[in-house]
Amino acid sequence: MSADAETAPLKLKRNDPVSAASEVQPAGLFERLKQARKKWVKRNGKRLIRRLRDFLASQSLVSNDPVIDHTQFPALEPFSEHWEEIRDEVKEILKHRELVPGFEDVSPDQTRIAKDKNWRTFILYGFGTKMEKNCAQAPVTTRLLEQVPNLQTAWFSIMAPRYHVAAHRGVTKSILRAHLGLLIPKDAESCRLRVDTEICVWREGEVFVFDDTYEHEVWNDTDEERVILLFDFDRPMRFWGRMLNAVFVRALKFTSYYQVPRKNMENYEDQFEAATRQADQMLEAMSEKR
Repeated sequence: MSADAETAPLKLKRNDPVSAASEVQPAGLFERLKQARKKWVKRNGKRLIRRLRDFLASQSLVSNDPVIDHTQFPALEPFSEHWEEIRDEVKEILKHRELVPGFEDVSPDQTRIAKDKNWRTFILYGFGTKMEKNCAQAPVTTRLLEQVPNLQTAWFSIMAPRYHVAAHRGVTKSILRAHLGLLIPKDAESCRLRVDTEICVWREGEVFVFDDTYEHEVWNDTDEERVILLFDFDRPMRFWGRMLNAVFVRALKFTSYYQVPRKNMENYEDQFEAATRQADQMLEAMSEKR
């Protein structure tokens, strides 16, 4: 028997459609189970979040209104005092604007509200985790953020001209969100945030605080870019509210809602740090030639 004849049955087995289907089927079944689990978690997670929202509201030590008087939070005062230094830091970052990822690049869950890099995010903190390399790009901002009790997330939020962020809600009432105006269009009234029925307009150097579990949306109806510092911190609550929030945040870190953005944040952080280091080296080389 020739060598070809001896190997013919083996070739037939490898090309056999039944064999190929049996190899693909487990992978397909695994993917279906994975998608089913994800849908179940998402559906039941929303129910749980609604119940938690009511309980956490009852535990709050500050107003449950959509927009909250920022003077209730003394740790926020230094941001207005040092806003120009913060603005100067973000201006340096914006020199490498194209390396700042779109929100949808960091968190694929945000593709409904963030598209085509019209909403870029330079992340400093994510769920309490400090992004060391990014923070090194903004030392003054970082020092101020370190003084905020129970800081969760922080990033420079960069919105393109003529962009609209569709109405959406935050995940948990246990967290409050602060905005500090840095680079605001001249026609400030045409660049605004709606929280429930209240309209907020950014002003350079001013801070406002809101509860992002209320429906909110953003319009930049100007021809200028809008840049703010956005950061989240724990809502002041009674003991059981704080305990429940700690458990909720810890559990959230085991989900794809946290894990995927965390991995993406690290990748973009490395890319930005490498690019700025290269730019600095080029500037040094040019200055030495002179």
